[in-house]
Amino acid sequence: MIVLDGKIASQSVKDSLKIQVAEIHAKGKRAPHLAVIIVGNNGASETYVASKVKNCAEIGFTSTLVRLENTIDENILLQKIDALNNDDGIDGILVQLPLPKQINEQKIIESIDPAKDVDGFHPISAGKLVQGLPTFIPATPYGIMLMLEHFNISTKGKHAVVIGRSNIVGRPMSILLSSNSKYGNCTVTICHSQTPNLKEICLQGDIIVAALGKPEFVKADMVKDGAVVIDVGITRVEDATAKKGFRIKGDVAYNEVAAKASAITPVPGGVGLMTIAGLLKNTLQAYRNRMLDVE
Repeated sequence: MIVLDGKIASQSVKDSLKIQVAEIHAKGKRAPHLAVIIVGNNGASETYVASKVKNCAEIGFTSTLVRLENTIDENILLQKIDALNNDDGIDGILVQLPLPKQINEQKIIESIDPAKDVDGFHPISAGKLVQGLPTFIPATPYGIMLMLEHFNISTKGKHAVVIGRSNIVGRPMSILLSSNSKYGNCTVTICHSQTPNLKEICLQGDIIVAALGKPEFVKADMVKDGAVVIDVGITRVEDATAKKGFRIKGDVAYNEVAAKASAITPVPGGVGLMTIAGLLKNTLQAYRNRMLDVE
């Protein structure tokens, strides 16, 4: 059984990016610049944002963190995004989700300049992905594809079962796995909360991508021997015996499923780290696209 270690795969991506940034500096050009907006002080969001800023520094990117109060008016947030859209020194813009209830998330996503949409959530980015055109791929699905590539996981002709249909993970993941590419060419089944016989469908999966946000939902009796299991879930579960008062759980019951799988991602230390890698690659691409326009 192979542990699809996100630390190893993401470091490989970052090492490559670091070399490319050094080459940019050697030509006397500025580094790629990512702007991250965080609204409020959600604990999980704070952790994710801190990791993004840290990783930017590690590979030589410039990053700007914009902090806004949880009570902020939607129009103020839109003005902040507009300013970043019009800032020639900013290459990528990311608004950390979720947002407070008074703010329309879709409106915010659509307000970001598609040329700076390094999260890959804008409808223009999504439309290009569906049509197989060059675009920014949502960071988590992108990271998963990078992981499959790093560990050379065969996908051609496989049956992939994706549990979850969100625009952030499930839908784009199904498109990428079914695409005509080296780490695509799967036959894909998308499952969700209304899917009958979910267990039976999962048992047919050569590859299972669990992205539903329910801790340890996927049990061993849902996975066939030799399956590749990608766990996207990351949920804080209260645990009085833990030092921090909680433990991080994935959507897969790791210990029992690992005994049957041919390859599996751990949580933490798996897909989450690859999401950062995907974001960084998108940011470098946004930079290159914009520099070409300037030149």
